[in-house]
Amino acid sequence: MRWADRRGEQWFNDIFAAHYSDIVRYGFRRLADVDTSVEIAQEVFEIAWRRRQDVPDNCLPWLYGVARRLLANHWRARRTNPPPYPLPASIATRATNGFEPSAVAVVADLHAALARLPEIDREIIRLIGWEQLTIAEAAQVLGCTRTAAKVRLHRARRRLAAVLTAPVPTTSTPCGGGTQVRATA
Repeated sequence: MRWADRRGEQWFNDIFAAHYSDIVRYGFRRLADVDTSVEIAQEVFEIAWRRRQDVPDNCLPWLYGVARRLLANHWRARRTNPPPYPLPASIATRATNGFEPSAVAVVADLHAALARLPEIDREIIRLIGWEQLTIAEAAQVLGCTRTAAKVRLHRARRRLAAVLTAPVPTTSTPCGGGTQVRATA
């Protein structure tokens, strides 16, 4: 059997069935927009089909890498930085059903803390924590060495811990802390 025959329609159908939802979720966690996430996932698999000879056997990290570059193109086209992946109200409402309020608060705090980190820190934490990739797979997605990914993760976790333990900045003044000005006649 020729090598090209091994990467035919059945191969594509298998990787599509196995990983399409992973790629849609990957995009959604970064965009909070289902339609755009689906479009990006479709483009990822179009690229996988065209470049099937380049796709490694363990293809999920490769697919995430393609999705990451397509997301970067999407953000550049919008001429904005990626938003700090807000938790849409509809999801936040659904997320509270059946969960303890304290657990929901922890998730909300984590989202707020992640939003305060640089994008590269958020990305390595998401790849390891949410996408459940290994360090080697995350390195492949990020286009860096395994050692660099390990260092990035260590630093990102340290910065996340600092943000989580830092006091939340407030804009209000404590009672009685303001200055009173009396009008003179």
